[in-house]
Amino acid sequence: MKGLFAVRLCLLGMMILLFASCHKEDAPDVSPCERTLFMYMPWSGDSYALTSYFYTNISDMEDAIREVGLDDERVVVFLSTSSSEATMFEIICTDGNCQRVTLKEYTSPAFTTIEGLTSILNDVKSFAPAQSYAMTIGCHGMGWLPVHSLRSRSVDTFKPHWEYEHTLPTRYFGGTSSAYQTDISTLKESLEQAGMPMEYILFDDCYMSSIEVAYALRHVAEYLIACPTEIMAFGMPYAEIGRYLLGEPDYESICREFYEFYSTYQYPYATFGITDCSELDALASLMREINGQYVFDESQRRDLQPMDGYTPTIFYDYGDYVAHLCGDPALFNQFQAQLERTVPYKAHTGRYFSAAGGIKSIWTFSGITTSAPSISSQAADWIDTEWYQDTH
Repeated sequence: MKGLFAVRLCLLGMMILLFASCHKEDAPDVSPCERTLFMYMPWSGDSYALTSYFYTNISDMEDAIREVGLDDERVVVFLSTSSSEATMFEIICTDGNCQRVTLKEYTSPAFTTIEGLTSILNDVKSFAPAQSYAMTIGCHGMGWLPVHSLRSRSVDTFKPHWEYEHTLPTRYFGGTSSAYQTDISTLKESLEQAGMPMEYILFDDCYMSSIEVAYALRHVAEYLIACPTEIMAFGMPYAEIGRYLLGEPDYESICREFYEFYSTYQYPYATFGITDCSELDALASLMREINGQYVFDESQRRDLQPMDGYTPTIFYDYGDYVAHLCGDPALFNQFQAQLERTVPYKAHTGRYFSAAGGIKSIWTFSGITTSAPSISSQAADWIDTEWYQDTH
């Protein structure tokens, strides 16, 4: 099903990214390596406020590379610097020194279409062919919600968190303009057309640890790494987790380092979940059985764990929702065991932050959300998601 994502980056003459002066013909050889990590940062409009964080993310990943090196692995970055300009470059590290080698300059890249995104992915395969691939998506998030749900909204009835002023900066998946928004289904189909199933996809964005998102991407990624709530503008702490993203991924350590960073961060509000996509079909089968026996009691909605600050709530804790839905203890225990296998690594601070609602309490946490019980008009398309179709 559709979800939306895009990046908001803007130089505005304030920052200069120093790429190595290498030309495309000077790029490293294209013999296949064991794995390629692709850091993808497309454009989504006005993102001056986050610009410095994106540059920090790249520099922090370089720190991780300097620390552990690249053992038959390559790191390629796609960074939009305006709505019509982008650069693909490779991070090369020799004797502890990192360089950014330009591979290709883009003019008006079409990353919101299947054809355009597939072309970008094919460039990665061409410049850095590998036996396996992994991907980070550095931008902003609104979970599974399709582009048209925000495009058609009335500003009088719904205000997305990126429009709130005088609040702590967070990231989110989707720009202020639909021209720079990409559906999750587009990402899925582009990965399929490029023939690039991912070892993991890390969403460095808000609200992307969603059962609807994970299920839609289950055939193009082995694992999804994401946040159920908003993530602070700093994003993923690559200097801490980068060493575990490189080489054979160490998901337990990634989760631990994320928590340890944010538990002492100046804004200690964070949630995190890692989904094993191979377990999602089994979870869907159990969910279909539960939905076949029980209907959610609307009077219990107020008792559910919300994972955003919107009114009405759009994202709820998935485990808590099923706990209120399923009346068979044995069946629910079976569900809980399967959910633990599906989201084996998760962490959260005592509270989370939402631009729309401020600081919120967490009393139960499964590491992943659902919009199943939402009555928000923004979630009206939920019944069209692949997750809904396969669990009802």
